[in-house]
Amino acid sequence: MATPIVRRNTSQSSQSNKPEKGNSLPLNTRRLAAWATEITLVVVSGLVPFGLGVYANSRSDLNRVPLHPVLVVTERAIARPLALPVSYGIRNVTTPTNFLWIIALLAPVTLSSWQLYLLGKTGSTLPKRKFGVRVVNEVGKPAGLAAIVAREGVGRWTVPVSVAYILWRYSFAFPNLGLFTFLAVLMVLGEGIALPSRRGRRALHDWLAGTYTIDATRPLPSSVQGNKSQVSQSGEELAPVSMSMLTGETTNTSTLWQRMRQNPSRTLFGVALVSMIAVLGTLVATQVYIQTQQTRRETKQINSQKFLALVETLNPNSGATIEERQNIILAMGGINDPDSIQFLTDLLVKETDPTILNTIQQALATVGLKAIPELKNKNQFLAGELKSVGGNTSSEGKLRQQQLQINQQTINKILSVYSTQAASVDLSQAELGQSGTPETSFFNLVLENVDLSGINLKSANLNQASFKSSIFRAPGEDGRWDTFDDAIADLTQAQMRQANFTDANLSRVIMNRSDLSRATLNRANLSHARLIGADLGSSQLVGANLRGAFLEKASLTGADIGDAKFNEANLYGARLSRVIAIGTHFSYANLTNTEWRGADLSGAYLDRANLSNANLSATRLTGAVLRSARLENANLENADLSFVDLRGANVAGADFKGAVLAPVTQNPEDQFVQMPELGSVSAVVQGVDFSQAKNLDPRQIAYLCTQGGVHSSCASVGLGSGGINRR
Repeated sequence: MATPIVRRNTSQSSQSNKPEKGNSLPLNTRRLAAWATEITLVVVSGLVPFGLGVYANSRSDLNRVPLHPVLVVTERAIARPLALPVSYGIRNVTTPTNFLWIIALLAPVTLSSWQLYLLGKTGSTLPKRKFGVRVVNEVGKPAGLAAIVAREGVGRWTVPVSVAYILWRYSFAFPNLGLFTFLAVLMVLGEGIALPSRRGRRALHDWLAGTYTIDATRPLPSSVQGNKSQVSQSGEELAPVSMSMLTGETTNTSTLWQRMRQNPSRTLFGVALVSMIAVLGTLVATQVYIQTQQTRRETKQINSQKFLALVETLNPNSGATIEERQNIILAMGGINDPDSIQFLTDLLVKETDPTILNTIQQALATVGLKAIPELKNKNQFLAGELKSVGGNTSSEGKLRQQQLQINQQTINKILSVYSTQAASVDLSQAELGQSGTPETSFFNLVLENVDLSGINLKSANLNQASFKSSIFRAPGEDGRWDTFDDAIADLTQAQMRQANFTDANLSRVIMNRSDLSRATLNRANLSHARLIGADLGSSQLVGANLRGAFLEKASLTGADIGDAKFNEANLYGARLSRVIAIGTHFSYANLTNTEWRGADLSGAYLDRANLSNANLSATRLTGAVLRSARLENANLENADLSFVDLRGANVAGADFKGAVLAPVTQNPEDQFVQMPELGSVSAVVQGVDFSQAKNLDPRQIAYLCTQGGVHSSCASVGLGSGGINRR
């Protein structure tokens, strides 16, 4: 191996060997410091714009646009292996957020690439140059881009992070990202610190790339020659030295390529052995594939022959009895052949004998979920035909209605039997609800207490369906909840008027722009569900769990949401006029720009909720908790605020015209809701600043001042928190 040689010159200035100021630390310490600085720069370049993007996205006054496609692809690429929270498709973010997050994605990549380029071409990045560290090859020159990519990409990161990921993924630590980060850092540090003692004081990444990390403050050799000692023109002796003289380390390790050159016979034998194994493996795999395809063709041919024989027997001219036809239909259901499935679904439409129809349904139920695509096609065809003939008033319309109901019943049976396997079922735009008048339509979809996790019912008609205690979400292959591969049903834009979801699990289910008017969702689990733009008018949500749900611009007009949990939910721009929300929890909820006119919020919990620009006119807030709530520019005209707790609330710009602040003595017999004893009324508005509130009349101001509220008029009469507490 060619080694660098250094000039032996006793007259060489000792000043050249003196470390620069600030680089007097040991080489290993400076290597670690330089590496930590490089990582910090890369991480900060991504975290700063990402954090700014998160802040911009929290602003409700900015326009929102779909997430950029580059960010969507990146998010989905990293979500599944890291078991990140479930995805809801392409979400909307603010325009600055899109821009900043793209910068957060590109900045670390650009900075890392620039550091790799400098390291390959000059041997040092800016941090390494600052700390006096260089990375060179065996002759003391910069290693080049290829070697640096192998050093950093494979040795330093891919190998240790892969080991950490395997340990994390298949241990109790999954899916805790904090533990994965700890394992990854531990492996990366261990690769650079623990392994050098086993590989001639060189880390794995240096050994793989054939590089050396040297002290840049020490003088490099003035020339590089062969292995033999030589004499310069001035007569000074040139002594060969190894790279260990520059690094201060001892090494006998050679690169893989050098070992291959030194042992050509072993190399040739290894190549021949690998080639032979590859050829044999290819031959075996090819033979297995050919045999599998041949078996599949033979099975398909046998099934086709059986199918043709059964079809011929079912011919009306065959003279077969009803019992024989039933046996043939059941036998056809046992044939695993697409032609038999299509034939049975066609026969389901054509047949009129109730006995035969029941047998066909049994046969299709035997086929299972494989029959759903054909049944869905027939379902949509019959629904289209029913609409084209103008409903079910004519004789043809009644016939199509009956055929559609039989089709719906068959789908209902299959989903009931194979409910746990519904994740792959696509029934989007299917007609599975009431499609005619009550006098002519007798079918109601009933899937109670079944598992419908992951089913696709996008834009389907599910009117008056019953899903009591059914499950629409389940953990995916990793067996963990709230990860990217969770099986979540899609009910986007579905028609579910008067549907029954009592006690159903709809957590994280997608129901954007769905019609749930007059639906029953009592005690249903809708936590983190997507109900953006959904219609929940006059629905029943008593005791339902909607923690963290997304209800932007949804309509809950006239709904009963008593005792429901809307903690941390997002109801931006939602319509809640005349809603009954007695004792409902809205703590930390986003209720900006919401419409509440005529609503009953008696005893509701609105502490720390954001009610900025909300319209609460003519609402009943008796006994409601509004501690630390944001009520900037809220409309509270004619609202009943008796016994309300406003301590810590921000009421700047709120309109209190005609609002009832003082408790009104009322006959207990006339009270619709029996209110509990709330203790001293003086604590209700104590310390609340009403100086910037609008349309407060003298009577209201007098009451606020006597109860400890803050207002500019209180000082003139010696009242308020600044007057009554003086001694």
